[in-house]
Amino acid sequence: MLFNFRFVALFSLLFTLALGGCAVNPVTGKTELNLVSESQELAIGAKQYMPSRQRQGGDYVTDPRVVAYVKSVGEKLARVADRKLPYEFVVLNNSTPNAWALPGGKIAVNRGLLTELHSEAELAAVLGHEIVHAAARHGAQQLQRGLLMQGVVAIAGAAASSSQHRGLATTAASIGSALAGRAYGRDAEREADFHGMRYMLRAGYDPQAAVTLQEIFVRLSKNRDASWLSGLFASHPPSRERVENNRREARALTAGLKGRKVFVGAKTYRREMAGLLRDKPAYEAFDKGVVALKKGAARAALALADEALRIQPREALFFSLRGDALRKLDRPGKALRAYDRAVELNPDYFAFHVDRGLALRGLGRDARAQQDFTHSIELLPTATAYYALGRMAADRGDEATAVEYLRVAATSHSRVGRKAKAELLDLDLEQHPARYIQASLALDRDGYLLVTLRNAGSKPMYGISFTVGWRQGRGFKLLERGRYARTLKAGRKATISTDIGPLRSRRELHRYHVQVESVDSVRRVAL
Repeated sequence: MLFNFRFVALFSLLFTLALGGCAVNPVTGKTELNLVSESQELAIGAKQYMPSRQRQGGDYVTDPRVVAYVKSVGEKLARVADRKLPYEFVVLNNSTPNAWALPGGKIAVNRGLLTELHSEAELAAVLGHEIVHAAARHGAQQLQRGLLMQGVVAIAGAAASSSQHRGLATTAASIGSALAGRAYGRDAEREADFHGMRYMLRAGYDPQAAVTLQEIFVRLSKNRDASWLSGLFASHPPSRERVENNRREARALTAGLKGRKVFVGAKTYRREMAGLLRDKPAYEAFDKGVVALKKGAARAALALADEALRIQPREALFFSLRGDALRKLDRPGKALRAYDRAVELNPDYFAFHVDRGLALRGLGRDARAQQDFTHSIELLPTATAYYALGRMAADRGDEATAVEYLRVAATSHSRVGRKAKAELLDLDLEQHPARYIQASLALDRDGYLLVTLRNAGSKPMYGISFTVGWRQGRGFKLLERGRYARTLKAGRKATISTDIGPLRSRRELHRYHVQVESVDSVRRVAL
């Protein structure tokens, strides 16, 4: 009966929210559930746009003409979209062929996709498709599904809010960070294809380019590698079905043109993209250099970086690869000069500041290194930067600041995060041993108190001292001191007998308290 009552209550709450939170989709004309307001969409997109760009290579700045051209095509399409949003268009410095849209009209297209296209109309097909994802609230619908899956607690909290759905804002923002590149459902992709072609025609482009675009993707997908799988094909899977659907829709859209000309712009595209297309071999050398460096072939990576720079000497990425290779070859001075040039060419990409900070740290120039790490965090917070700042604070004896930085770095599941967690333990253990050794009380069969110690840290510990006492109001009466002198491995428990007892029943346990006082030492393990 209780289960049925809860089910009815949940159903009623969902039904009430559905009635109160429905709206007509401005693109499809369908009535849909609308738990994420437009103001929340705009806030999520604005908040996530920069970090999403930073995580995916940063903005492409080498040829401003390319960037201005992509923006101009995007703006033509945005002007004819069914929903007016503060649309923005950027080109990312990433070789993976990809494009994505965040809620609120924040759109990005990768450099690697631009080199695969053949005409302005195909670029319009890409951007029109992404504009529809934003205009039709596809990202917001993903947020709603995530929110509803969290269950009645999140929904009840939103319903109790003084303003409609205000309680969803924090949760929605946290989900939004993963939206870029996430796969949409089949219906959303079909809508983006169809309405994107409508936008193309309104802006004067030939919708047939949406067909040739899908044909390019299908052909490339036959021999796709990991970069493709992690990029466009992961979020916008191509298929012959999509080609034929687009062909049918394009034919229907153009049937009534009656001689009206539509724009393809193959020559225009080649002219505007001439610099980027000319630089394509340089980026191919760079990508090979990155792979070589990961395999430990620093000399080969250096040679490939230099090859890329001979073709395009204004690309910051190439100088960054050169610096990475020189650091591996133990030539820190030359590495620093390469990083200086990378930052000079593109000061707004976090990775260049992290790399230069590491080089400066290796040269003992911590003051400048700290500036770089701090600035990198403003662009994109990373475990590497927080860890480095924590280590520098520890080196100068500022343990409180070191703990603060390392605690943030330790939230990462990376190797750097594990190192930060281990070093945080070293710094913090003396002041806060109870954070790492969990202590509890139980009774043995004779009614005497037992102390259970659990190592919640990441390293083996030994020499754990504790006290057991009796609660007296707000006070504490010490009854016994104890010490576990053996090694307690991470995640393991140990039980120690005491002379306190016998107690008449387990209900008396609440009157007693155990406190970890200190840990003599931490067993050091290799990182």
